[in-house]
Amino acid sequence: MKRSLAGAALCAFFLCLAACSTPKLAVPKLALVSVSMTSADIFNQQFMVRVNVQNPNDRELPITGIDYKLFLEGDSFSEGLSSKPFTVPANGETDFDMIVRTNFVSSAGRLVSRLNGRDQVQYVVEGKVLTDLSGLKKIPFQETGTVSLKVLR
Repeated sequence: MKRSLAGAALCAFFLCLAACSTPKLAVPKLALVSVSMTSADIFNQQFMVRVNVQNPNDRELPITGIDYKLFLEGDSFSEGLSSKPFTVPANGETDFDMIVRTNFVSSAGRLVSRLNGRDQVQYVVEGKVLTDLSGLKKIPFQETGTVSLKVLR
């Protein structure tokens, strides 16, 4: 009797420990707010992309970086790692800037030719939010929307 009671208590302890050690978080929402070209030559362009991050969780989200792929008008535009840390408050939001580099031949040139005078472009941004939370270091995400690209004209 004592043995089965001790075994049950031990199982309950490990179940509680497992539940407490792995945080359950809703996926943060990311949206492109603005894009501005900061430098360009015939081979390379650099853009400052402002991203809004919404945290739907009741605890703050310490972000150490964003591992991303950015698609504009269905075409791969850029990918990389933004490694500037920031914290999104619980049930709050914050904007952050990241540098995006691309080259004219493979990305920006195709995009400009497809805009046909439009200043809004469809985007998909996907990847992983990197956190400083134990047990949950990478949170996958995928978001879609539209953003103004007047800077490319």
